[in-house]
Amino acid sequence: MIAVGRKKFQLRRPKSKKKIPPEVSSSPATEPPPPPPWIELPRDVTANILHRLGAIEILESAEKVCTTWRRVCQDPTMWRIIDMKNLGDLHDMPYDLSIMCRHAVDRCQGQLIDINIEYFGTDELLRHISQRHTLRILPDRVSMNDLSSVVLHCFNRSNNLRRLRLACCYSISGKALREAVKNFPQLEELHLFFMSEISAGDIESIGTSCPMLKSFTFNDRGYKFPLIECDNEYALAVAKNMPNLLHLRLFGNKLMNEGLEAILNGCPHLESLDIRQCFSVNLVGDLGKRCAEQIKNLRRPCDSTDDYEWDAEIYDCESFDGNYCSSGYSDIYSIGDYDDYTNPFGSEYFSDNEVWFFDHDYF
Repeated sequence: MIAVGRKKFQLRRPKSKKKIPPEVSSSPATEPPPPPPWIELPRDVTANILHRLGAIEILESAEKVCTTWRRVCQDPTMWRIIDMKNLGDLHDMPYDLSIMCRHAVDRCQGQLIDINIEYFGTDELLRHISQRHTLRILPDRVSMNDLSSVVLHCFNRSNNLRRLRLACCYSISGKALREAVKNFPQLEELHLFFMSEISAGDIESIGTSCPMLKSFTFNDRGYKFPLIECDNEYALAVAKNMPNLLHLRLFGNKLMNEGLEAILNGCPHLESLDIRQCFSVNLVGDLGKRCAEQIKNLRRPCDSTDDYEWDAEIYDCESFDGNYCSSGYSDIYSIGDYDDYTNPFGSEYFSDNEVWFFDHDYF
């Protein structure tokens, strides 16, 4: 028999397929989109534009737009002026304005010169602003020979505040404000709106601590009556402790003619005076003539309030629990019930029928 042997199979590599070059597209390659035009703006121009937004918009929106804007927003010079203006709807906001304000103050690294706080100010926040120093930006290692100069440098940079504006900050006490301004010896402008916790004694202390003060505002709600609420405490505090004032606003204050005269005597450099809705002041006669001669820009008690930024509604009376009531509830105090009553104001200011009071024995 013929033996039939098995065929030997040898593994062979598969033939490589020829690579077919890709077809060259006739259309040009897609180019990346050009950068936004604002990125190419000079840095100082960008900073100027962002400054107009305010601190809240910068922290919540602007610095998140692009890397360029974020770098600009992190520059300490961007935070020399901090404007925390808002509508007062704190409960509807998705963020905490107090924490945001602290963050902005920390970014300025001691270069703060102007700050505006509305509605959310507290004693703790004011203390944080007044005690903010720049030690954290200095080198980690400082020789003992340079320690004194470092401390002096930090002290000077942390007290550069020139302008402080507080509005509707009902949680700021007079004591906290007194202590804070002691750290602002270069303060030139202090503007207080509806700060019910600030007393005349606090005004005296502020005037003593801030000898460079040139502009002072202490505005309140204007109301005509009751007449027993009139006093000159705040006016006398200004007159005795702020001799270098150039601009003074006492919108809705309760001062009388004696208080106004004290201001004219104690603040001889005064150029502008706003006493709108100070209805206990009577500018008829010599006092009115003196005001016209001494004050360049005088806003009288009954002048228009169309340009006033806050609510200028006039209240006729104030209930004993501190809540305001409208004139519609004052009919029971009409002058018609008393035949022997004499209007203490000139008829050119208020007619007899416009005078309201709580108790006839006061007149």
